[in-house]
Amino acid sequence: MEFIALSLPTIIWYIAFCYMPLFGIVIAFKRYSPVPGRSFIYNLFVASPFTGLDNFRFLFINPQIKAVVRNTLAYNFIFLILDTVLPIAIAVMLSHIYSDRLRGITKSAAMLPYFMSWVVVSMFLFAFLSTDKGFLNSVLTELGQEPVRWYQEPAVWPFILILTHTWKAYGYALVLYMANITSIDPGLYESAMVDGATAWQMVLKITLPLIRPVVIVIFLLNLGGILNTDFGLFYQATRNSGSIISATQTIDVYTYKALMEQANYGYSAAASLIQNVIGCIFLIAANTLIKRIDPQEGIL
Repeated sequence: MEFIALSLPTIIWYIAFCYMPLFGIVIAFKRYSPVPGRSFIYNLFVASPFTGLDNFRFLFINPQIKAVVRNTLAYNFIFLILDTVLPIAIAVMLSHIYSDRLRGITKSAAMLPYFMSWVVVSMFLFAFLSTDKGFLNSVLTELGQEPVRWYQEPAVWPFILILTHTWKAYGYALVLYMANITSIDPGLYESAMVDGATAWQMVLKITLPLIRPVVIVIFLLNLGGILNTDFGLFYQATRNSGSIISATQTIDVYTYKALMEQANYGYSAAASLIQNVIGCIFLIAANTLIKRIDPQEGIL
């Protein structure tokens, strides 16, 4: 009973913010037309005409959608790989550091960027990339080079976005993997050392197999958002610069602009519905494949 009471706030939060708003999916099939002075329910179910699949059709015939989907998938596949490999590699290396103090400082330094808002991160980026007073351009000027207009150079932004995302996000997964590695029975490593195993062999035969369930869960959850991107990264960090839109616009940014500039609620809802449906399909397919390989793994 105590465990149910402890989980009750989380259950209420999920019901209120994740399940109750699901009826808003109806907006994807309507031309939402709010009437002043009327409630949201009236506007949605009475005042807004049913349009069927028109909102989805408009999404697919838009000439920009191919580039937007390409950017979204390309970034997310790179993030998926980096968010899996890099934290595991660093966690394994930290587990071989005998100084608890140094290990704690390293984890804290890695975790700190995770708690920064994208507004703060965007200001840091601007301090580095500003055309007239940016740190990088100041260095280039001192070296006799011409300053670069970073916010007008789309070719460099894939590298900037990948580096920024990795710097900000990897600390969270690192702490999860470190906690899992710490829970491994030290006797396994001692027995392996007695048998003459090297550090690399212990990583391959003990550490990685025992943290595999956590790796699979995090990988599947990230895969479920394959068409969703971090809005703050692609909108705030880039300062919504139109000159680099070819390299920075993803589905989330694209639908946000459609909502704010055209007030097209149905179009934005349709795009979000497609994102989540495809993400769910990816999640189920990957989980099914993992279950066939090992029935004990997976999250479903």
